[in-house]
Amino acid sequence: MKRFVIIIVLFINSIFAFSQKTPSFDINNLQINWELIANNYKNEEKVLTSFKFTNTGKTFFPASGWSIYFNYSRNTTPTPNSKDFIITHINGDISLLRPTSNFKGLKPNQSVDFSFLSNGKILNFTYAPAGLYIVWDANSDKGYSIKNYIMKPIVDSSVNYVTPEITYNNNKSIEDISIESLPKIFPSPKYFKQNSGNFILDNSVNIQSDSQFSSEANYLSNELSKILEGTIAVNSNANGAKQIILKKADLAKEEYILDIQSNKIEISASSGSGIFYGIQSLKSLLSADSWKKKSASITISNCIVKDEPRFEYRGLMFDVARNFQTKETIFKILDAMSLYKMNRFHFHFSDDEGWRIEISSLPELTKVGGKRGFTLDSKEFLPSSYGGSPETGVYPGSGYYSRQDFIEILKYATERHIQVIPEIESPGHSRAAIKAMDARYNKFMKLGNQQEAERYLLRDLNDKSVHSSAQLWTDNIMCVALPSTYTFMEKVFDDILEMYKEANAPIETIHLGGDEVPSGTWKLSPLCNKLIADDDKLNSTDDLWYYYFDKMEKIASNHNLTVSGWEEIAMRKTVLDGKKSYIPNPDFANKGFRAYVWNNGIGWGSEDLPYKLANSGYKVVLSCVSNLYFDLAYEKAPDELGYNWAGFNNIDKPFYFIPFDYYKNTKEDAEGNAIDSKLFNQKERLTDYGKSNILGIQGQLFSENVRSTQILEYLLYPKLLALAERSWAQNPAWATESDKKKSEILYNKDWSTFVNVLGKKEMPRLDYYLGGFGYRIPPVGAIIENGKVSANIQIPGFTIRYTTDGSEPTINSEIYKMPIATKGKITLCAFSSNGKKGKLTMVENK
Repeated sequence: MKRFVIIIVLFINSIFAFSQKTPSFDINNLQINWELIANNYKNEEKVLTSFKFTNTGKTFFPASGWSIYFNYSRNTTPTPNSKDFIITHINGDISLLRPTSNFKGLKPNQSVDFSFLSNGKILNFTYAPAGLYIVWDANSDKGYSIKNYIMKPIVDSSVNYVTPEITYNNNKSIEDISIESLPKIFPSPKYFKQNSGNFILDNSVNIQSDSQFSSEANYLSNELSKILEGTIAVNSNANGAKQIILKKADLAKEEYILDIQSNKIEISASSGSGIFYGIQSLKSLLSADSWKKKSASITISNCIVKDEPRFEYRGLMFDVARNFQTKETIFKILDAMSLYKMNRFHFHFSDDEGWRIEISSLPELTKVGGKRGFTLDSKEFLPSSYGGSPETGVYPGSGYYSRQDFIEILKYATERHIQVIPEIESPGHSRAAIKAMDARYNKFMKLGNQQEAERYLLRDLNDKSVHSSAQLWTDNIMCVALPSTYTFMEKVFDDILEMYKEANAPIETIHLGGDEVPSGTWKLSPLCNKLIADDDKLNSTDDLWYYYFDKMEKIASNHNLTVSGWEEIAMRKTVLDGKKSYIPNPDFANKGFRAYVWNNGIGWGSEDLPYKLANSGYKVVLSCVSNLYFDLAYEKAPDELGYNWAGFNNIDKPFYFIPFDYYKNTKEDAEGNAIDSKLFNQKERLTDYGKSNILGIQGQLFSENVRSTQILEYLLYPKLLALAERSWAQNPAWATESDKKKSEILYNKDWSTFVNVLGKKEMPRLDYYLGGFGYRIPPVGAIIENGKVSANIQIPGFTIRYTTDGSEPTINSEIYKMPIATKGKITLCAFSSNGKKGKLTMVENK
């Protein structure tokens, strides 16, 4: 009986304690509106915004006892009249809003405004605060998402946003080309000739291959089985069957010949990759409808193709550290890359906000670095960033690839002749790794094992240096004076290489990041200062940079790898005219360092950096922010997703990029304004020697704003296809034509062909290929001329539909065929053949 009474008492006490911690106010009844009030506030480079707090419930919202956290990549200050709240920067993109004594709470239906200033401008909703959640003081270890958060549409008449008329005029040079007149293969082959006759592709076809191409033969059989009824035999002894022959020939490494005759198809190459690209061209010859459903047979016109890529490196960098994507999503990206003959997947799996690959020897890396949620100390997991949830285990903030997952990714990529280049961000952008190794340190210190605790420690515990990274982190730099830093890196190398070995995947280099180590780093580190004092080659903390990469080069070399990194790994700080400046570092050029050069922002002063490094002997992958950053917004529009810190990146940017002379076709600066051609007069040009050091080009998709696969596909497609064309196809005539008018005519012709290929062949193919891909449909351009609304579109092939009553067009709305004479509000929208729709365009025809 006593035991029963005790249990009842404990149960009642637990209920009471829980009720004490549970807030009486339902957070779903707190509505927060965010609004942009003004850019260029008081003619300064500042933006004024506001929160409006409204109590939509029936109970009182308390005046104190709570904090609201949110993600915002800018420092803030309240306006003088905003005295109810105060905002404090915590770390990274995390800010804290607390009530002051001036705030008296909110009665039901009561509202209060709070305005604050931030640096810079806000041109679209991407920069608005995100991921708001409240933490009650009485239950301070748990955050509750604020779901009733509304971002008001951005309106700013001071910004020269793109208009329907601007879009229309940009599209005027685009011709509408019939599908029969378009190139048959994409990306553009080096040589193509169509012959008379057809090959009938059906399940009577037998694939015959040389033994070294068995993997490619099986791949082809599997691909054909997705569009043909029945099975496609490989190396069958069937007599009289039509054949697809994969045979060895004396050709360059990635070169192939595709010869389609009425009774056979021959793909010849010297390597599996050449055969594979021939297979992709064969698939490209199939109509988009082929992928809708299986057919008994498909007719292919006879032709001969002789083709090879312009660049050996045709890459995409994808960031899964900031926001995670599943293994299946990575497979799909690899499928799209392989379809368009791209061959390097730069896997940005580690950064301040996440570590996404399991390292068996160091489980803390994913135990801590693979989870995000509400935390103030990052001892067990990382803090919520980039609009994520305060709860751990929630996609896309949390997640990682198990060892087996990563091996499967490697195998999948290898089958498609894509090399995966892992990036271990270091010594900066390393907060996830640092906090994970802190957790390991704390674990072993509790066990009394100091030696094991310090084995992989990544920071000087007595470092008092003050710094802030580009992303506002204050504790994200490895200590390069610690021997354990190199022990850690070598251990990660070993585990990664073991996974490559198990997957039988090739690896030539590991990317070490190397970017954005902020000023002030290591200044007050006792270990770093002792190292500088003890080493005659080191004079300041600046020299620790070269010390780190020299040691990492030796580790990489011992593993038969070369070092890759962002361009900073190839730069040296020096003094010119009394000011600090950067020059190509002569120490590492002859060690095979591969520099991925991103920092060529137009108008920033380093426009010639890619060419300087190539001319200095560095192997260069052009990763230029001016043309190749896919996380930048397509255009200057308030409802367009993506950053604009380095400009805007519509599909024309990667298409008109001229790798060996990008100055020639650069049209706008990082603000999106037209440039003066004289900007490049004093810039270093690429020499013939420098050209030999350009390995290729790479698109970048950082994932701060990639909070879903839908957003991923919106930003990636169709930009990826423009990148594929520029990295595979031969140098176009307009790129080398010296006569400006002739070059423009040639360019407009190629541009029209390209966008017609996208809209009439490739994007319809993506509608159905492997279950379908999402992509961005461009907005309709519109102009009022002679009292009528004329419309066009950047990518012909989509159907423009419209309404005249102010309603939103649907798949059943009127199709635009001629200028619209109806007066009033005209709303237009483009639709794909399978019902996808683009953004709305609205004009008033008065």
